Amino acid sequence: MNIVDTSGWIEYFFSGSNATFFSKPIEDTANLIVPVICLYEVFKKVNIVADEARALQIIGQMKQGRVVDLTEDIALRASLVSIRHKLPMADSLIYATASARSAILWTQDDHFQNLPGINYRDARTTASSVRAKPRR
Repeated sequence: MNIVDTSGWIEYFFSGSNATFFSKPIEDTANLIVPVICLYEVFKKVNIVADEARALQIIGQMKQGRVVDLTEDIALRASLVSIRHKLPMADSLIYATASARSAILWTQDDHFQNLPGINYRDARTTASSVRAKPRR
């Protein structure tokens, strides 16, 4: 199973230079888990850089994977992850969801770089930008 963190979704939908790295897990919807926090973050970001109609279209595509709600177990795991690894709340919730589901977390967010269960691609070596033309 795979989880793509918010940075990966944005990279993919806005055709950033790491988009192909994220296309494999995103397009394999049978093995894709989508933490509800990713829906929140992507919807917010796309509304800022595009508009609500585009954001809703992207959310529809994300929901082709299996959306996982925030549960008590994930919340408590995330709290411990945040303390141990000094991760921000959203990142710790995404990582805890991946851990709870034994999923690989695909990311370019360097907060995750040295954690187990991560498939990481460095964003600093790319020229990605959410101002690029959105993927349709």
